[in-house]
Amino acid sequence: MQVICQCETISFAIPSPTPLDVYHCHCLECQKQSSSAFGTSAIFPAEDIFPLSPDVEANLGKWTRPANARRTMDCYFCKECGSRVMHRIREPDGTERGTVSVKGGLVQGLEWSGAKHIYTRTAVVPIPEGVVRYEGAPPAMPGRKDGKEEGENMK
Repeated sequence: MQVICQCETISFAIPSPTPLDVYHCHCLECQKQSSSAFGTSAIFPAEDIFPLSPDVEANLGKWTRPANARRTMDCYFCKECGSRVMHRIREPDGTERGTVSVKGGLVQGLEWSGAKHIYTRTAVVPIPEGVVRYEGAPPAMPGRKDGKEEGENMK
């Protein structure tokens, strides 16, 4: 799979043929980050992306924000066009999560059907009937160790 930002400065291949999961997240942080009603993320093993190539790393900016349960989230964006590219959670001890959330609109050929809707308790648009949905985090989010709610701030 290929990830390409809006201006095409950031471009890299992901060796996995499909993501571990795809989420439409309706949390307040994803609404702000996407400047829209929700954010779409394709979850991949971190080892498919990290370590970053020197070219990609040179063109990515990183903003780290607090998340729930004393976690932090590294938010990567293209320095040229500002497109958010991916997120990676760090546990309170600094350990990086084994998965990366890549912004769905940048993943060429991403299969959108079957995406799960998460954090629907703060949704601002109707959730379609018949889709998998969770008021908060799904119980088995890839890369999670504790089974508790995810690190999104739910103001």
